[in-house]
Amino acid sequence: MALIDVFLSRLVTRGTLTLTDHAGRSRSFGTPDPDYGEVAIRFTDAGAAGYVASHPRLGAAEAYMDGRLVVEQGDILDLITLVRKNQPWERGGQLKIRNPLRRALSNAGSRLSRLNWQARSKRNVAHHYDLGNDFYRLFLDTDMQYSCAYFTDPANSLEQAQIDKKAHIAAKLHLKPGQRVLDIGCGWGGMALYLHRTCGVDVLGVTLSEEQLKIARERAAAAGVSDHVKFELIDYRNVGGQFDRIVSVGMFEHVGPPHFREFFRKCRNLLTEDGVMLIHTIGRFGVPGTTDAFTRKYIFPGGYIPALSETLAASEKSRLIAADVETLRLHYGLTIRHWYQRTVDNREAIVAMYDERFYRMWLFYLAGAISTFEYGGMGNYQILYTRRREALPITRDWIAAEEKRLAALG
Repeated sequence: MALIDVFLSRLVTRGTLTLTDHAGRSRSFGTPDPDYGEVAIRFTDAGAAGYVASHPRLGAAEAYMDGRLVVEQGDILDLITLVRKNQPWERGGQLKIRNPLRRALSNAGSRLSRLNWQARSKRNVAHHYDLGNDFYRLFLDTDMQYSCAYFTDPANSLEQAQIDKKAHIAAKLHLKPGQRVLDIGCGWGGMALYLHRTCGVDVLGVTLSEEQLKIARERAAAAGVSDHVKFELIDYRNVGGQFDRIVSVGMFEHVGPPHFREFFRKCRNLLTEDGVMLIHTIGRFGVPGTTDAFTRKYIFPGGYIPALSETLAASEKSRLIAADVETLRLHYGLTIRHWYQRTVDNREAIVAMYDERFYRMWLFYLAGAISTFEYGGMGNYQILYTRRREALPITRDWIAAEEKRLAALG
């Protein structure tokens, strides 16, 4: 039996995967199951099967990107979902590097990539976020929120879910007019502009992306609020002053474990005594792990998804109180399904901007992310921190009341 047959027979037991090799020979794996679906793939050259089987962490992605693996029935999302659904995180099934040496090398590479000194942090951010604003406009919502939305109803539009995400975060921050807010990793400025418009606060947004900074400043100027909503190209480690509130959405994943304590120490020092901070981050459901090879190489160099345990352990060292912790278990899968469909719908424009290989890389990234949030060990955490235990109301009732007010504003 060929190595690829052994590999696929272990991965697919429910649902059907049909493989056609470069010579036109076909065989199927799994058993028919309508809940898992049917997918058919084809290898276009003699070496593709061996490459995929011998490189379980990266081989399928690169073979797909290079056109050596072609999905002929279904699409790449169906293929990845079929594999991941057969081994859901809750059941304990997952792909593992079985070779001890390869596992050690992978872990070492992941640890080295997490060292995000300031110069490296800017390069890593540019690798992903400076791809071009026109590209991100093709698949994000109109406010360009590149993070997990909040679906009060799974049937809601992406635009509505992103508005609800901003309202959910704003409500938790317990904002008062005139307060000063720091937005670490402000993206294209949508959150900062929303907080000022709905809550009357002044916001400083900081980013390491020159492309994002340009748009954020243009949006503040167009809204006539540049005196109240400012954006700077600066590392959070170099920010000075004091802030009543700090919000950070989708940035903590780029900090890296070696810098977690530094991050929380800096944030605590930036907060006023009655200050409140909210961190919105992708997180692991289980124990700390490593960044997968595909993400590390092609998508987020220097990125790392933290476990809740290591995030809280790092913040405890700075005497920050975790006043509220919420796990968003299903919302990011719903979010990225919208991004995936918009990417597919804009294939021609993306290929014209970059090339076919980039388009397939991006599609593989989004498809893999969907399956990770739907069947893998990832979700989102919103952690609300205070310096003083009296800084927030004694119950969580204020969150729902404020969300209701914000919902009426739209």
